[in-house]
Amino acid sequence: MIYFDQSATSLWKPEGVAGAIQHALQTGGNAGRGAHGASLASGRMDFKVRRQVAGFFGAPDPAHVIFTSGATESLNIALFGLVEAGDHVVTTWLEHNSVLRPLYALEDRGVALSIVSPRTDRTVRPVSVEDLRAVVRPATKVIAVTHASNVLGLVHDIRAIGEFCADRGILLVVDASQTAGLLPINVAETGIACLCCSAHKSLLGPQGLGAMILGRGVRPSPLLFGGTGADSFARSMPESLPERYEAGTLNTPGIAGLGAAMDYIEGYGIGNLHAEAMRLAELFYQGAIAIPGLAVYGGDPGNSTQARIPVVALNVGDRGSGEVADALWQSAEIAVRPGAHCAPLVHKALQTVSQGMVRFSFSHKNTEQEVGRALRVLEELAEEGHGGGR
Repeated sequence: MIYFDQSATSLWKPEGVAGAIQHALQTGGNAGRGAHGASLASGRMDFKVRRQVAGFFGAPDPAHVIFTSGATESLNIALFGLVEAGDHVVTTWLEHNSVLRPLYALEDRGVALSIVSPRTDRTVRPVSVEDLRAVVRPATKVIAVTHASNVLGLVHDIRAIGEFCADRGILLVVDASQTAGLLPINVAETGIACLCCSAHKSLLGPQGLGAMILGRGVRPSPLLFGGTGADSFARSMPESLPERYEAGTLNTPGIAGLGAAMDYIEGYGIGNLHAEAMRLAELFYQGAIAIPGLAVYGGDPGNSTQARIPVVALNVGDRGSGEVADALWQSAEIAVRPGAHCAPLVHKALQTVSQGMVRFSFSHKNTEQEVGRALRVLEELAEEGHGGGR
């Protein structure tokens, strides 16, 4: 199999991940729920990885690292916990539904919502500080942005946006699902209120685990309520971190796997991981734009003036994206992602609502030979359609 679906989940995992998960499954107790050796061992391991995540993302303190089931839960805690009726929230046209749907639900509850879209010249680009300045109001409480589009690979300048938010007392919520483990992020230096990410994409960890990393002094209302192993007689969730947001039993095997994955990332170098994957994305892009009948979206990954992640989205003539993805799999076992990618506003802006897009997302573990094979199959598909309708 040729795997070009890194943005959905990383198929390849570092060697130590499975072993760490198995060890935690076989030896770990319930952290914080006992004084015996198995419980204490899990608690120590959880804290070790929490501290590792804090250092990796520049958290103010390890206690500000909240383990969740994934980026979706993290974003729900952040958005529902920080915003209430009468507040105003700003987001962008590049967002995933894990940001948009909570905000639509909040809009139904009396929250004002502004979505910054591309300018009328239809330039495909990330949202700028100037765009945000045009829509911010006195009631603006939160700006919620994806760090990078999961469809087009465009990267928001969260450092500049963070400075803009800090100057105005606005809370910045960042969806780092596509960039955590691939681009450097420092919560403290960037002024992020809540950084939300999943473990199973470029962090190379297991599915079913994520994190919400809180900036200093940021305290969303809890989303989940239940046991924490502390303050059991209190009617409400404790004020202490991270217990305030970690009701129930932690995913200790998943946390152990994440720790092993981050050991690999730190050893390999995040810059090396990004550069190697981007080299393959650029090679693929240049080959794809040379094939008649292909529409390639989002611009050149090799453009040094715009930060990118290794994602290329395209269509083959007027063929449905699902049909193309199936043909790639059936002919050469090439795994890609078709459809709307849970990013409806991108497709509305680029007029691909009915067709969707075929997304190729690359890893440092892919090869030039795999890129060449995918381009040859795409050329064959384009020739079958006589160039298509684009």
